Amino acid sequence: MFKYRAYTFTYLLVFPVAFLCNIGALLVFLLQSSRRRSASCIIMMNLALSDGSFSLTLPLRLAYYFRGGVWDFPDWLCRLCVYCFYVNLYTSILFLTLLSTLRWLAVAQPLRHRSLTTPTRTLLVCLGVWLFVGVSSAPFLTNGVTKREDILRCFEPSSPSSWGRILILNYVALAFGFLLPFITIIVCYGRLIRRLMVRSSLGDGRPSSNARRHNRRRSVYLVTMVTATFLLCFLPYHVIRSLHLHAVCGGWDCSVTVALQRAVVVTLCLAASNSVVNPLLYYYSTRTFRNHMRDAHSSLLTSRGGSFRSGLALLRRRNTT
Repeated sequence: MFKYRAYTFTYLLVFPVAFLCNIGALLVFLLQSSRRRSASCIIMMNLALSDGSFSLTLPLRLAYYFRGGVWDFPDWLCRLCVYCFYVNLYTSILFLTLLSTLRWLAVAQPLRHRSLTTPTRTLLVCLGVWLFVGVSSAPFLTNGVTKREDILRCFEPSSPSSWGRILILNYVALAFGFLLPFITIIVCYGRLIRRLMVRSSLGDGRPSSNARRHNRRRSVYLVTMVTATFLLCFLPYHVIRSLHLHAVCGGWDCSVTVALQRAVVVTLCLAASNSVVNPLLYYYSTRTFRNHMRDAHSSLLTSRGGSFRSGLALLRRRNTT
C-alpha cells in the first residue's frame, strides 16, 4: 500500500506537468527558426521528446495503482511501460551529459566547438544515443504481466530467479548509464568553472560585454541545473536500487530489505520527476527559449484582452440600440 500510494501521488503530479511542459517546450523549439539547427537546441528537443513520451505512459501506471495493483491491459503495454521508463531515464542522463560537454567545449575551445557541433553530427549523435539506450534496455521488454494469487500484476519481477538477472543488468546500467556520464559531467564542469574563474581573474579591467556576461550566466545555470538533477533524481535511485537488489539476492535481514524496498519507491519517484525538472533547464539556460515563452504569454494576454474589449464594445452597441 505504501508503494501504490507513493506512486499514485507522484504520477498524479508528474503527468500533467511533464506532458504539458515538454510538449510546450517542443513547440517552442520548433518555433525557434534561428536556433533550431544549433547543437544545444537539437539535444534539448530530443530530451523533451524523451520526457514527453514517458509522460504518455503514466496514465496506464495510474490506472494500475488506482485499481490496487490489477493490470487490465494487454501484456505488451505492460512491457512497453517498463521499457519506456528505463529508456527515458538513460536517454535523459546521456542527453544532459551531451549538453554539459557542449557547454564546456563552447567555453574552453570555441573554434573547435563551431567546427565539430554541426547540425548533422549532433543529430547523428542523438540518434546514436536513442539506438544505444533502446537496444541496451531491450531485456526489460521480457518483464511483462505476471499472475500472482490469481491477479494479473505488472512492474514486478516474474520469479525469484529473475532477481539475479536484474542485478546483472543493474551493474551494466550503473556503469555505462550513470557512473560514466556522471564522471564526464564532473570533469567538464570542473574545467568549465576553472576556465570561467581564470577569465574573470585575468580581466583587462574593461567591463565585459553583454554577450560574454550572458554566456557566463548561462553556463552557471546549466551547471547548477544539471548537477541538481543528477544529485536529486539519478544518484539516490541508483544507489538505493543497487543496495536493494543485493539485499534481495543476498538474503539480508527482512527488516532491512523492507526498508530498502520503501527507499527504492521514494527514489524511483524522484527519478521519474526528472521529466518535470528538465523544462526548467530549457527556460533558465536558454535566452531565446525564455523570449519565445514571454512572446507566447504576451500574445495570449493580448488575444484575451482583445476578445474582452470586443465583448465590451458589443455590449455598448446593444445598450445604445
